Amino acid sequence: MDDRVAGALSLPDDWPAHPDLSLALNRMGSFDWDLDSGLMHMEQAALDVFDLRADEYDNKPTTLGTRVPPDEGVRLDAMVTQALKSGRKNYGAYFRILRRDGTLQWTHTQGFVQRDATGRPRRIIGIVRDATQELADATARHELDEERRRRTSLVEATTAALAHARTVKDVIDVLKNSQGLAHLGATSLVMGLIEAGRIHLVADGPEGAFVPGTRYTRTDEQYPMSEVVRTLGPRFIESAEDFADSYPVLWPHISHLGITSAAYLPLIAQARPIGALGLLYSDKDGFTADERNLLVALGSSIAQSLQRAMLYEQEHDLAEGLQQAMLPRRIPDVPGAQIAVRYRSARLGRDIGGDWYDVIPLPGGRVGTVIGDVQGHDTHAAAVMGQLRIVLRAYAAEGHSPATVMARASVFLHELDTDRFATCTYAEADLTTGVVQVVRAGHVDPLVRDADGSCRKVLVEGGLPLGLSAEFGRLEYPVSTVELDPGQTMVLFTDGLVELPGADLDEGMQLLTAMIRNGPEDLQRLADRLCESVDERGGEDDVAVLLLRRKAAHAPQPGGRLQQHVGQNDPEALSSARHMIRAAVRAWGAKERADEVELAADELTTNALMHTDGGAIVTIRVLTGPERRLRVDVEDRSSALPRRRDAGDAGVSGRGLMLVDRLADAWGVESRGTGKCVWCEFVIPPRG
Repeated sequence: MDDRVAGALSLPDDWPAHPDLSLALNRMGSFDWDLDSGLMHMEQAALDVFDLRADEYDNKPTTLGTRVPPDEGVRLDAMVTQALKSGRKNYGAYFRILRRDGTLQWTHTQGFVQRDATGRPRRIIGIVRDATQELADATARHELDEERRRRTSLVEATTAALAHARTVKDVIDVLKNSQGLAHLGATSLVMGLIEAGRIHLVADGPEGAFVPGTRYTRTDEQYPMSEVVRTLGPRFIESAEDFADSYPVLWPHISHLGITSAAYLPLIAQARPIGALGLLYSDKDGFTADERNLLVALGSSIAQSLQRAMLYEQEHDLAEGLQQAMLPRRIPDVPGAQIAVRYRSARLGRDIGGDWYDVIPLPGGRVGTVIGDVQGHDTHAAAVMGQLRIVLRAYAAEGHSPATVMARASVFLHELDTDRFATCTYAEADLTTGVVQVVRAGHVDPLVRDADGSCRKVLVEGGLPLGLSAEFGRLEYPVSTVELDPGQTMVLFTDGLVELPGADLDEGMQLLTAMIRNGPEDLQRLADRLCESVDERGGEDDVAVLLLRRKAAHAPQPGGRLQQHVGQNDPEALSSARHMIRAAVRAWGAKERADEVELAADELTTNALMHTDGGAIVTIRVLTGPERRLRVDVEDRSSALPRRRDAGDAGVSGRGLMLVDRLADAWGVESRGTGKCVWCEFVIPPRG
């Protein structure tokens, strides 16, 4: 036998290592592994870890393989080999062993490698111990920590969701839909709010849980919500028996629901109770200290959100009531027209705006329609809106032209001693002719929907918003004329209808146009749909909508009248006046005299613009009497009366009144205060 073989069989002088008593006391056992001989001595405590008797072990590591599953054995061999080759001094690992009864047990080993002077590993001394309880405790601690983190996260997530709740219903929806109940293990919830000294049940439990007579209960009754409101402390019901004993009046009505425990929490805000919350459980017995603390914290968060929601609802009701009081209580019936109006209030408590609409019946089969928006979102804006609506209605009813109505309203707002301005559109429609005169003060353009459903924007030249035009001395408001055929609808609205998050006004107008095009034919349903679209996209601004549809042509009323202001150096206004006259003559059944009327009116208007310092107001109306007449009035600010004269040598002037005299059946001049009115009349055939 050579020295190498003899050396491989020799054992260290101190082999085996002496067991340490402290190891045994800590349920550990030692081993001593001679790498040259391959023998591994294991003390009895170590064998106990492997569930082996002394007579079953022959000091060979392979014998331990009966207790180590193959995959664990491969992992341990690889770990030891790597430690020996890498020069490491120690190693450690958790692994499983198979006990006699077939169960798996977690075990831990720690080995220390001893090497000779050349660095060759000669011996491993180590320990083994049962790690089952250690890992179980660690897992339990980890799971407990995870549970605590989850519950804390649940409170934080619920609180964050409640921050966006604006109404009591929003709070209830958050609690039911945020998966909070599921995470807490609760089956359902009940909630009551204190109203006039009683508890009003605002959220029921599961279906079939409502107890008749408990919608409103007194705080001195024997119910759990009454108790927590009285005591201001939580009530944790540990079992069904506890529930039955504590609340014998309530339990018989809900015993069929399978409730095994419940937690009732007082909802306290600013040191006073505002209600109570009940969480019902169907598979839970008792509450740990952590669970109780969590529920109390959750109740506090819910109480703060409920108080905000209740305050919001009160403020919103107040603001909305003020806004509604400023709007017309009813819309008058207007012959020849179908009208639909809607107002959708803002969704931010008192942040209600100054949007409004109005419909003003006028003489001669005419109707004035107003849509506007006062700057700001508060009750002051609503108050200013109410005053502005009244003066606009008054100016229109006095018979002023649309441009004058708007200018006077701007002066009124400027003198109202407020820093607010307003955008507005005033449209005066003659339903016998379909001619609509539109004045726009910084407002969005209206739309027109045709009888076939197509929709288009109407470009209306505009002036400055009301209040600003007076401040800057720019009170001239151009008048645009639109013809509304039977079946066509004019759509007036405030900008809240076309405001889209992250989009410009043009995109909003395109979306609105498409919505009207594809909307219902019925005018009331269309108005509803427009407001619903704002709710669907979560619009925050208030919205006013006015839809005016011209019905089939009807007989003209006596005194039919259209009016338009024509400013100097304003060819667009002059063209618009011609368009108005042409449409009116055709609609009033005098088509054969349309050219004569238009030419005469054009001459009178041109004279007023050329020979006076200001603009002119052109009015066309139907007079009834022995014979039906169409009259054109042209008013200006000059008191100098015109006279008919022969044309000059060049033949380019002096023909105006001569032409009017030839074309009209009668004409004349009337003084009007600081100015005058030149008029002409045309006999037209009876209608029909």
